[in-house]
Formats: sequence, C-alpha cells, structure tokens
Amino acid sequence: MNLSVKNYKKRAFKPSSKVVIENQPDGTVKATLLSLPGYQGNGATKQEALDNLIQLFQERQPEIVMLEIEKENPWLKIAGKYKDDPQFDQMLMYIEEYRREIDDNNKLG
Repeated sequence: MNLSVKNYKKRAFKPSSKVVIENQPDGTVKATLLSLPGYQGNGATKQEALDNLIQLFQERQPEIVMLEIEKENPWLKIAGKYKDDPQFDQMLMYIEEYRREIDDNNKLG
C-alpha cells in the first residue's frame, strides 16, 4: 500500500466545510464542523456560535492535507494465471454456453 501526502499550503484557496447548527437544551447554540468534529463553537446565537467556531479554527491553525492511498488491486495477483492452461479455452466455451442458456431461459420466462 502506497501513501502520499499532498500539501496544498502553497496554493491560495479557501476550503469550505459543512457546519451543523444545534440548539442546546440550555438555550445556547452549538456549531460543529462536520469534517472536524473536534472543532465546535458555542454561543447565545447562531452567529455567535459560528464566530466562536471560526475563532477556534484560526487559533489552532490546523494543517489540512490530502492523503492519497494507493491500494494494490488483489485481482492482479491472479490475473493471467490460467492463460497457458490447455483447458482454459474449453472452460470459456462452457461459460459462454451456460450464459446463453440462462439468457434463453430468461427470455422465455
């Protein structure tokens, strides 16, 4: 498995994230970043909760990177395993006949 981290700090872009706004039982409002649930802002109003969330995000200044995971395809390990088998063509012929039989039965059915 290959891992590579792409850092986008050098580029100028504005990331966006969805925020869940929840009214709390005590009458306050909580704003939570869906992508980073550890980032929450609380306030008396929705705007105050969002402002506190933004302030928290700016204070912590997290580094956000894109992690790409390249996973090996497990089928590649056996791909071509039977290419030189003398019975391979016969097996393919049986499979094709069976599929045609199934298709014919479905057309009648």
